[in-house]
Amino acid sequence: MRIEYLYRYPVKGLSAEALEVAEVEEGRAIPWDRAFALIQGDALFDSARPAWLPKQNFMCGQANARTALLQSVFAPRSGVLAIKAPDGSGVSGNVFTPEGRDQVGRFLTAYLAEEARGEPRFLYVPGHVFSDSRMPVISLINLASLRDLEQRVGARRHRRRFRANVWFTGAAAWSEMEWIGREVQLGGAVLRVLKRIPRCAATEVNPLTGERDAYPVKELRQLYGHSDLGVYAEVVEGGRFAVGDGIEILPE
Repeated sequence: MRIEYLYRYPVKGLSAEALEVAEVEEGRAIPWDRAFALIQGDALFDSARPAWLPKQNFMCGQANARTALLQSVFAPRSGVLAIKAPDGSGVSGNVFTPEGRDQVGRFLTAYLAEEARGEPRFLYVPGHVFSDSRMPVISLINLASLRDLEQRVGARRHRRRFRANVWFTGAAAWSEMEWIGREVQLGGAVLRVLKRIPRCAATEVNPLTGERDAYPVKELRQLYGHSDLGVYAEVVEGGRFAVGDGIEILPE
């Protein structure tokens, strides 16, 4: 098996950044993956004691389809996050500073318009991951499984609908669903597969148009009897992995 694509998503709900290599630590996500989020004004979150909250508390693709059209780029060394909207408007700020986060938060709140609730805040809490999972994880999807879905529905389902960290080839379609509890080696890192990834309405959104034009959750249920695509895994041995590296299921 082989890693074909590698991504991080610095801002929860915004665009992917393609990577060539990732260096991960035990118990952590890919660096800067879901490190930032816009939380809705009616959500309760204490930055001094950060705790996991469901995605409905944040700007996210499930509730805010138009965010698919925002292009974002994050520079970890400077802390500068730049976001550009389809109409050419945008924002750029150092999100390591309160002033920069306020600037970004105001832009995103204005972009959400009536979908913004209360007074949203743009958050960064060092070490906290704004993941859909309760713990820091890496998501993996088998390209063969996606291709099988596409073949059965007779239409393309762009991989960016599913927001995976790692896309891989070389395994039979859906065989990754049997990896739960197994350890897999990605390059120089070892991950333990925790669970399958249940899909939500965010996958309805076409990442190229921002329109809800397909229903993968319904398709998965009708075709396979479940709504899952991909698996979550935790890092049990830190290390480096890159596009083109091999993936191996380790002996039990």
